Amino acid sequence: MARSYNFSAGPAMLPTAVIERAQQEMLEWGDSGMSVMEMSHRGKDYMSIAQSAEANLREVMGIPDNYKVLFLQGGASSQFAMVPMNLLQGKSGADYLNTGMWSKKAVAEAKRYCDVNVAADTSEGGFCSVPTQESLKLNADAAYVHYTPNETIGGVEFDYVPETGDVPLVADMSSTILSRPMDVSKYGVIYAGAQKNIGPAGLTIAIVREDLIGNAMENTPVMFNYETHAKSDSMYNTPPTYSWYMAGLVFEWIKEQGGLAAMGEINQRKANKIYELIDSSDFYGNPVDKNGRSWMNVPFTLADAELDGAFLAGAAERGLVTLKGHRSVGGMRASIYNAMPESGVDTLVEFMKEFEQQNG
Repeated sequence: MARSYNFSAGPAMLPTAVIERAQQEMLEWGDSGMSVMEMSHRGKDYMSIAQSAEANLREVMGIPDNYKVLFLQGGASSQFAMVPMNLLQGKSGADYLNTGMWSKKAVAEAKRYCDVNVAADTSEGGFCSVPTQESLKLNADAAYVHYTPNETIGGVEFDYVPETGDVPLVADMSSTILSRPMDVSKYGVIYAGAQKNIGPAGLTIAIVREDLIGNAMENTPVMFNYETHAKSDSMYNTPPTYSWYMAGLVFEWIKEQGGLAAMGEINQRKANKIYELIDSSDFYGNPVDKNGRSWMNVPFTLADAELDGAFLAGAAERGLVTLKGHRSVGGMRASIYNAMPESGVDTLVEFMKEFEQQNG
């Protein structure tokens, strides 16, 4: 069976080695006599899976001891509400950086719970740039500062970590987590949906500094309170057990590849190959400022949009699939998360060159 190169923004490609191992363990995990999908989340076998996954994530990311790692449900979109519910802690407002469709949604949800100071807004430029540190209009009394380091739809990525002083920094890292080394201690909260760099859809991970847990807003639903999950080791209710197990396999796979330093080198190299082709061509274009280009999501347009259909059809014949851009942006988008092998990017670049020669 030939596997396609899946450039989907999510659910995205998983490492072949991870899928093969899951296949081997599908009917029976270890000598348990059952599949992981059939296990009680409170049984010793599953508890060992969960504990191993967390330990490996902590090792890979270098998560300090004073942070809780929560394995949750509800997607990153639920965090748009959980963050203000848990982090306002008596304050009336929070700062948000609006740099794309996902941060825009986070702003809209936060307005239901607090006064939102939009400390940066790149919407007038079509969300094609990253605000500079100097341009951020931060409020020293804000409960927290929220930003989206990588905007999946627009292909815009911060090339720095915003400095927020004593105000906790919150990051929606759904499409950039595990893609390179990072300093977790710079953040109050990191959250991410699993379906891009972590594993299958259904799991959401939140990494929360302990001093930010335990002061949720009055009337916060039990399931939306970080303390609920921190006290129960993410086992307050039945978690997405199979997605958690698969994420654990991915964490092991990342360690086997050499950790985040190795992943970062590969990911930067993959992105550079596509951007170098785009920049050397009049046939392809990318609207994002060069200092704000994403390593994970590369949007590009063709000089003649009427050729989009032919491009997608030709790409599919090469096993290059789900390259159609988001409906709000158009054109193409190549999402090249950790699991996308460099050979997939090489095949895409070669096809792009050939298509230009034939149609340029």
